This record gives sequence, structure tokens and C-alpha cells, in this order.
Amino acid sequence: MSDSKVSIKNLFKIFGGNPKKMVAHVENGMGKQELLEKHRHVLGLNDVNIEIKERHVQVIMGLSGSGKSTLIRHVNRLIEPTEGEILVDGENVLGMADEQLRDFRRFKASMVFQKFALLPHRSVVDNVMYGLNIQKVAKDQARDRAQRWIDAVGLSGFESHYPAQLSGGMQQRVGLARALATDAEILLMDEAFSALDPLIRTDMQNVLLELQDELHKTIIFITHDLDEALRIGDSIVILRDGAVVQQGTPQEIILKPVDDYVSDFIQEINRARVLLVDSVSTSTPKELSCQVESSAKIEEALQILNNAKATEAAVSMNGAITGSVTLEAMIEAVAKPEPSKKEKAYR
Repeated sequence: MSDSKVSIKNLFKIFGGNPKKMVAHVENGMGKQELLEKHRHVLGLNDVNIEIKERHVQVIMGLSGSGKSTLIRHVNRLIEPTEGEILVDGENVLGMADEQLRDFRRFKASMVFQKFALLPHRSVVDNVMYGLNIQKVAKDQARDRAQRWIDAVGLSGFESHYPAQLSGGMQQRVGLARALATDAEILLMDEAFSALDPLIRTDMQNVLLELQDELHKTIIFITHDLDEALRIGDSIVILRDGAVVQQGTPQEIILKPVDDYVSDFIQEINRARVLLVDSVSTSTPKELSCQVESSAKIEEALQILNNAKATEAAVSMNGAITGSVTLEAMIEAVAKPEPSKKEKAYR
């Protein structure tokens, strides 16, 4: 049985007067710029296929115009596709009748927007209760549930405040609490933290990760920030011109970029703070005096080896020795790679 919660299959989105006719051109290799110049249509999504695991954080990232926000809006059909399928628990969202779609949006998938999208004339608690009111939850129960999530996102004491009285970070906490209060299984987050200052953004990432440890939602998170993607994503999809360029775990993206486009994305990151020991260890157990956890960041493991004046360590998981890792392998993994030909051309 598949562990996918959301399956996106052969999804195309083309904007223009006759989009279905344009699909054949795209399938035959016509790119975004050529489609625009020759046929005056805009290619939004190009044969996108993604399997999103249940209870995982799936990050979708890319530069402006890559199609990431277009893609997430297909999941709850804020945008209608040109062709393709989106299956949630095996049911095609794109085939839902109006009433089914309303129920899906009310109970199954909740969205957190970049611009907060709070109702300015409603207090914090009333904003958080909004989705529950649509679900027709009894008022007392709705207020209790809203209060739980207000507390969870750290806004206790601000229940009676209005959005204009809150900072940007506090407003986004309200948006997150509103989405969580509906108890939807899927959380759609479209550049949810990108409008926030860096320190507040990090704080909101911490809040999300702490809540995910408790709730285990299926989260689809859109961002253009690689550091954010690597920090919160169980899996990452990188888009370019509406097409999937690469998908995999953060470790796979960093260690095995498929082309120069992805290589340029990861060029400036601190690899030691992202890569795990498990990604560079061997599967041959060794009894060594120095020991590191498989889930440790390489930065931490290097410090352990340095303190022990060792060049190799046993790797453990849940108390059992599962392999080994050398100082040389870790240094090689975190060494900054050569810039791509494209990047060299700019220098």
C-alpha cells in the first residue's frame, strides 16, 4: 500500500486562450519562452509528477516564475489545471463536484498565505475561529479549540487584539493558528514566512517544527529560500519554468545535484550544518573509541572527532553501532564544490 498522501500526476497548466491545444506543443519539447513567443500562451506547469508522503513536510521551491505558487493552488483547486490529476487519499481532487470541493477545503486541506489574509475587523480569537464557524462547530467548542491553538503558537493574552495591533510575525502566528484549528490533515503553506524579517522567520520555522513533532500533518510548503527548505523539509522538489528539475531529501539534493541550476542553488550553503553523518558513513560497523550519532550534523561530528583527536568514529543509531565514518569523508562532503560553468561565466 502506498504511503503517499498526495499524488500529483502529469499536471499541466497553460494560461491563454486555447491551453489544451498547447499541451501537445509542450509535450513535443516546446519551452516556456518559445510557447510565449510563437503562440502567446504562458506555460505555468509542465508535466509535474510528485508523490507527497503522509505526515511529511514536502518543500517545493524555485526562483520567481518557476511555478511553485501555481502548483500549490492546484491542490485545493484555487487554480484549475489544463491536464492531469491530483489524488488525495486516492481521490481525484480535480474531479470533485462543487459540494465535495467545499468540504475538502473546509475539512481536509487548510491554507496559510504569505500576506496573512486576516480579517481586519475581527479579533485574534475570531480570526482563528473563522474556519470552525464555516465548519459549523458549536460556538463554545470553537472558542475552546481556537484558544488551544492561540496558546500553541504563543499568542496567549492577545485574543482580543485586532490584526492592525500585531506585528507581522504575530499576524502570521494567527494565520497558522487559524489553519491548525480546523484540524485539517493537509496544511498548504504558500511562502508563509517569506514576508517576515530573518529572525522572526527563524522563530516561525521553530514554531512549525515543534508543532509538526506533535501533530504529524502532511505539509506542502512553498519557498524560494534554500536555507528554509533544508531546515524544515523532509523532501524537496525544485522547479524551473514549471517543470520538476530534481526531487529528493535535503541530503540527496546537496550531495547529488542533477545539473548546474541546482548546483548554483546550493553553492553558498554551509554544508556542515545541513549534511548528516548518515549521508557519508559506511555500513560496516567498527568498534572504535570515538562514537557519533548517525543523525548528527557533520559540524557536530567534526567537533567530536577533533576533541577526541581521532580520524575515524563509529556511527550509532538507537544505541547500536551501524557503521563508521572517517574525518576525510566528512571534510570532502562539506568542502565547497567548484562553481558551475554558468556561474564562472558571471565572474
